[in-house]
Amino acid sequence: MNVIWFVMMVGSFCFLVWTDPSNILNSMIDASSEAFTLCIELCAVYAVWMGILELVEASGLGEKLAKLLHPIIKKLFKIDDVETEKMIALNMSANMLGLGNAATPMGISAMKRLDDGSGTATPAIIMLIVLNATSIQLLPSTVIGLRASAGSSSPSDIILPTIIATACTCILGICLVKLCNHLRERLKNNKKRKNK
Repeated sequence: MNVIWFVMMVGSFCFLVWTDPSNILNSMIDASSEAFTLCIELCAVYAVWMGILELVEASGLGEKLAKLLHPIIKKLFKIDDVETEKMIALNMSANMLGLGNAATPMGISAMKRLDDGSGTATPAIIMLIVLNATSIQLLPSTVIGLRASAGSSSPSDIILPTIIATACTCILGICLVKLCNHLRERLKNNKKRKNK
């Protein structure tokens, strides 16, 4: 990842030198100032939602959420660990609120618990990764915060299109994971039959 960022930075710098060498320093200062301002504005959004997620965890609502999502989690992940279910439920709920960064700690905890130590990703880990990448966004708070900071007159206009688009990607992602797992199991069974 460091190499990718390095190549992007060097490429941008070279392009700027080529197109407008007199404006290099001003462009770099303006970009860093805008990035800092954006970080401060988004910090408030994350602070609020991280606080809410901490309250959810401390109040025991996490367990209730896990019980509510239990049938879905059981069907998708095929696990029997209550703590892992709770981590997955919190991860899914944070993603539904558009808080990808807030969902990361719970996702990492769930992945550690789903890891079987074989060195390869289990179907449950793959499903969790796909659900994190394609999760349904009921309230895209990060994007709403970005739109508000960019001066949008109605930053929450994207809620309905976001729900529709993310529901489609989530369903497609789940179907593809299930299909790939089915094909992998078939290949394993065919190899076992040939070896016998």
